[in-house]
Amino acid sequence: MTTLWLDHRDLELRHEGGSIVPFVSGQRQRPVPLRLLERVVVVGNCQFTASLLGLLAEHGVAVAIVSPRLSARRAWLLGPAHNDVTLRLAQLRAMDDATFRQQQAHALVLAKVRHQQELVEEMRAARPDAGLPLKKAHDIITGIRTTLEAADAAGIGHDALRGLEGSASRAQFQALGAVLPPSLGFAGRCRRPPTDPVNALLSLSYTLLHHRAAQVAWAYGLDPLLGVFHEPVHGRESLAADLIEVWRPQVDRWIWRLVARRVLRTEHFGGWKKPDDQKPAEAQEKPCLLGKAGRRIFYERYDKGLRHLHRALRLQVRALVRHIRAHVAAGEAER
Repeated sequence: MTTLWLDHRDLELRHEGGSIVPFVSGQRQRPVPLRLLERVVVVGNCQFTASLLGLLAEHGVAVAIVSPRLSARRAWLLGPAHNDVTLRLAQLRAMDDATFRQQQAHALVLAKVRHQQELVEEMRAARPDAGLPLKKAHDIITGIRTTLEAADAAGIGHDALRGLEGSASRAQFQALGAVLPPSLGFAGRCRRPPTDPVNALLSLSYTLLHHRAAQVAWAYGLDPLLGVFHEPVHGRESLAADLIEVWRPQVDRWIWRLVARRVLRTEHFGGWKKPDDQKPAEAQEKPCLLGKAGRRIFYERYDKGLRHLHRALRLQVRALVRHIRAHVAAGEAER
């Protein structure tokens, strides 16, 4: 099973028998059998029929349509959901229990902090020349991990838990900035808009992984909108945001390696000014965007470098389903 990446101008998708056939500027491209596809990612504009979308959904192929310039302009087709409605009802009951939500959120943040600690330790081994900032970040993250491990899940309120997660993430991004080339201009996480190449890569990678998490949750019968750590917000798949939170440090590691090994370089990005080119009081106004040549490299590397996270998401969702069913069953037994 694979991902079909489509990033062309004047693109049209058609179906012939059991295959998808892309047409670029009217020229027929190589057909892709539906049985080999897990999802389709379309960047930019594309023409396709409603019958093709229905065929993709029938075969369980997810579709993500993203804009290279506007992160909010996106559309998703998640494919068929699980048929067991009792699981959705169980999820609603479990998510209505503050204790259950707090326990799950605590476990989620602790798992993320452990991964962050491992990442910073890897950075310290690879870059002893950046010892001081990396030690500072490591000390902060280690302290947060100790606090989380020592405390009962119910003993840390939701706001405090979010505060600890935010502090650990800031420390990890400071560590990331210490090992990245200064020419990339990375000074911390900046989302809207991404102001430098590293933030552009982070935003794109997180968006794609978020879609995958929503697809997995939906396929297993869970509502992607109902999260435990991220509060329900109109139009946000809070459960998908929860699921990928644990794996963000692994995405960050992958991006660090991409730029450190110069697989992606500053010339692959547009819409930004290097630190040396900016005036003292000048701010970045336009989003930094990955160019066409850079996106081609990114897609190829993304499939290879982060494929293991797709399996990890499936295992994670299965575990959550077990926790939900066990929690509801225990509540019914007490009645």
